[in-house]
Amino acid sequence: MTQQALALDLENTLYLDLKDGRVVIEMREDLAPKHVTRIKQLVREGFYDGLTFHRVIDGFMAQTGDPLGNGTGGSGVNLPAEFSREKYVRGTVGMARAQDINSADSQFYIMFDRSEYLDGKYTVWGQVVQGMEFVDNIKKGEGPNGAVLGEPDTIVRMQVAADAQN
Repeated sequence: MTQQALALDLENTLYLDLKDGRVVIEMREDLAPKHVTRIKQLVREGFYDGLTFHRVIDGFMAQTGDPLGNGTGGSGVNLPAEFSREKYVRGTVGMARAQDINSADSQFYIMFDRSEYLDGKYTVWGQVVQGMEFVDNIKKGEGPNGAVLGEPDTIVRMQVAADAQN
């Protein structure tokens, strides 16, 4: 465990376990308090465990959080936009949404690289602080709009660090 990971606030840190290893995400309650609260609630309910990375675009991002696995589902609770001046860079975690800016629900994505287009238009709620190499290994999409064909990679388990069993 790195010094940075040890210094994190465990209540605002997520462990995202993937097939290749653990990704540590620092949740940014200062930028998106409503989103962080909702993400923690869903994580604690086990909502994300086993969900697929249904949209993965090499050089852009890996998206998950849809219980239907096709990009159209969610938890059923829309969140108000919490836009900030935070830049979308490698490792940024943001919320997916439809055209309505207040339509974010449970789907989120992790950035592979910088994307200026998203700045100020989508809610940033976290940053990968450890394990980005495991995000890089997520199976890339080859279908329309980055859809993952065949067997997509999944979230093995997500935990709030304060609750983590291991």
